[in-house]
Amino acid sequence: MAEWGLGSSLIRFFPTIAILVTFIHCSNGVPWTQEKFHHQAVTLTPDEVRTALSHTDLTQMWQRDLGPLLVARYPGSPGSQAVQQHIKTTLKSLGAGWEVTEDRFISQTPYGPLPFTNLIATLNPSAMRRLVLACHYDSKYYALQWHGIEFLGATDSAVPCAMMLELARALDGELKTQKASFANLTLQLIFFDGEEAFIHWSPLDSLYGSRHLAHKMENTPHPSEDKDTNQLDGIDMFVLLDLIGSPSPRFGNHFPATTYWLSRLQSIEKRLHFMNQLENHPDSVEYFWPDRHASSIDDDHVPFLSRGVRILHLIPSPFPVVWHTFNDNEQNLDRPTIANLNKILQIFVLEYLNIRPVNTTDEVASK
Repeated sequence: MAEWGLGSSLIRFFPTIAILVTFIHCSNGVPWTQEKFHHQAVTLTPDEVRTALSHTDLTQMWQRDLGPLLVARYPGSPGSQAVQQHIKTTLKSLGAGWEVTEDRFISQTPYGPLPFTNLIATLNPSAMRRLVLACHYDSKYYALQWHGIEFLGATDSAVPCAMMLELARALDGELKTQKASFANLTLQLIFFDGEEAFIHWSPLDSLYGSRHLAHKMENTPHPSEDKDTNQLDGIDMFVLLDLIGSPSPRFGNHFPATTYWLSRLQSIEKRLHFMNQLENHPDSVEYFWPDRHASSIDDDHVPFLSRGVRILHLIPSPFPVVWHTFNDNEQNLDRPTIANLNKILQIFVLEYLNIRPVNTTDEVASK
């Protein structure tokens, strides 16, 4: 009962409170830290799927989010500052009421000490459990430009960032309703700074933001009154998006612990295919392949994986042909692929959070 600050004498006088605390933190006999392993997602009906997807708009995402993100945004640059502001402003403008915090720090790099900022947006900070969607917003630093062109990192990782912002905007009504229900499970969005190496990838020259945040979360009690559990214990699953936006991506299985959830993404892909909700999607399965083993890749999930967090790594194998070239730009993005993955990810999040969208048109008509 330490998480609620109740002494033994207080518990003797208020046994009802003690019982309530036990119920909250040990629902159905399962400690809250173990509920993630027994979590059951809902399956939306076709009508609910169509209602949910009616809110997403690729063209608007392109204009509102992807455009502002397609700038050179290496740590400490003016572009980085602009992108940080865009992400914060976008999320704070939504009706769901996101809490957006900054994890600012200085780290030693091959170019000396530099500033970094991770952005963490939490839908309901009081919820014990979080489904985490993550990406990095920094772009790789090149000391020399190519024909006067800066590296923009469209797939790496402007598109994943834009997809996460579009998800928050498209599902704003549903997420607001879920937050108001006081559910013990919520959504958290993490935008990492400093994923890229400045010179050569190494344990010290890479993953600056994720290394810092994983350590910080490990040492931050969650809930705040409980010294026995930390913020990492609150992560149901850490879904990392990277190198997304090129045509025909194939997402293989990196971690057996999350095979079930990768299979669920494949199932959603199939369902949307047969509902004719996907563009330029000739076969029922194009993207998600839980039966295909994928080799381990160093990415922002590694500091969390090493601390026991379950990882779902959504990175294509092979990498896009434009990876770490100056051709990783807007012109080489594939719009149907991005639109399709937007839809699949949005349904995945709704189903994981047990949210059923309401058709407001039908609701008004029935009154």
